[in-house]
Amino acid sequence: MLGLQLLLENQPILTLFLVIGLGSAIGEISLFGFRLGVGAVLFVGLFIGAIAPKAVPPGMLGTVGLIIFFYGIGIQYGKPFVEGLLSKQGRQQNLIAFLSILGTGLITILLITGFKIPVEIALGLFSGALVNTAALQTVLSKVNSDLPVVGYGVAYPFGVFGPILCLYLALRIINPQTTTPPRTTIKGTELVVSNPLINGKSLGEIINLLPQNIQILAIRQNGHDRLPKATLKINLGDEILVEAEGEALKTALNLIGQESEPDIMVNRRDLDDLIVYASNSGVIGRKLGELNLTENHDCVVVSVFRGDSELYSHPSLTLEAGDRVRVIAPPEQFQGVRQFFGDSARSTAEVSYLALGLGMVLGVLFGLIRFPLGGLGSVSFGAAGGAMVVSLLLGWLGHTGQITWTIPASANLTLRNFGLTLFLAVAGLGAAQQFFSTVQETGFSLLGGGIAITLGAVLISLVLSYFVFRFPFDEMVGVVAGVTGNPAILAYASKIVPTNKPELGYAFVFPTTTILKIVIVQLILERVK
Repeated sequence: MLGLQLLLENQPILTLFLVIGLGSAIGEISLFGFRLGVGAVLFVGLFIGAIAPKAVPPGMLGTVGLIIFFYGIGIQYGKPFVEGLLSKQGRQQNLIAFLSILGTGLITILLITGFKIPVEIALGLFSGALVNTAALQTVLSKVNSDLPVVGYGVAYPFGVFGPILCLYLALRIINPQTTTPPRTTIKGTELVVSNPLINGKSLGEIINLLPQNIQILAIRQNGHDRLPKATLKINLGDEILVEAEGEALKTALNLIGQESEPDIMVNRRDLDDLIVYASNSGVIGRKLGELNLTENHDCVVVSVFRGDSELYSHPSLTLEAGDRVRVIAPPEQFQGVRQFFGDSARSTAEVSYLALGLGMVLGVLFGLIRFPLGGLGSVSFGAAGGAMVVSLLLGWLGHTGQITWTIPASANLTLRNFGLTLFLAVAGLGAAQQFFSTVQETGFSLLGGGIAITLGAVLISLVLSYFVFRFPFDEMVGVVAGVTGNPAILAYASKIVPTNKPELGYAFVFPTTTILKIVIVQLILERVK
């Protein structure tokens, strides 16, 4: 045992990656459907730190990891977050988030003043109960103590399990009548032009008469397949390949004519389809409507594959790095289409380090700025919080000139997960001694405090969402997941309702709650003793 201790203490980098590896493995173990996830890295760090108390890597590594994590979060959620702020629903959900976090801040103050829990531990409880590493890092940067990590470690398990339990009970008590929405099927259909009213009209004129959610992919005239260019004259007997859903398809039938047997692109001599990667900086961050592909590049976009989702083409769809784009084009134009989009498979894992470095510099600088709050004192966002605030803006912008701020989804996820595990491993190793000694003395009271904070956040957001603002159940669970902050809670919320509303609610409020948690821990540090 002594030999193992000496090895771990003399090789802190080895110890760090041992903690990350073991913690990640343990985090995948499921007991009754509950997993610690990445939080297991913290507990493995605490355990190994107790065995080898001198095996503490430089704290700077943890800070860098957390900056990477929150920068990636901001890039991912920037666009839906800003769109949420511009909508009535998003503003209401963010108001609920504000009141919920304010309520948990008051509970934390009560734990400090009424139950005499040291402020450093109480703020660790606040961070762990709401699963927020940015708040924890903010506290650690302002106190010369590892006590916040003690509180975080005690409160974290119920911070993950508690909201899931509450949502399960809410599902059983409320018994919502949320029905599975009808599956939207985008159907490619060939229509024969038989309406004399459109005979001789240009395709552009006909498109103006159709709903916006109808996509025209190809035209067959005189035995040849053609791209749907706006100036093309349409005649009786021509065949049009449209992609439409539900009522939109009925509208197209009424305007154009009847369905026909598949004929377009059967021999693929004139037109064929291919899938290319969006990797060229000239297309990343651009809307399909801006590119005017049919007229300028002899191709039509059918759909875009992003992660596990297939997004159907429309003019306002913005291309992101790593998207796989399905296009229709003449075979002789394939090489030009590939060159235009870039078509590099490596782009799904590549990151622009110019954009990443510049964005993080801006974020860290922003985190240094102190914002006065009148009689309440002043606050700063710190390195990690500043990185998230700036990256939210950059994620919303998408690109500035030749700089593309977005990161391919797979690369973003890898960076974020590594950054978070790095921070938790360093924090666990550094706080091990204080954690076990403190828990032995006051473990149950600290656990109760963490439970109170978690339940406060869940109940306030649940009551306001469902009973005050009258949100449907599926929207309510998204708000609760965003307030409590852990992706595992979002995953459970998405399982118990058959819509995408939980993901939208989470994206709307998660950035807000993260910023609020950073602000509140600083106000409590300054004003409450």
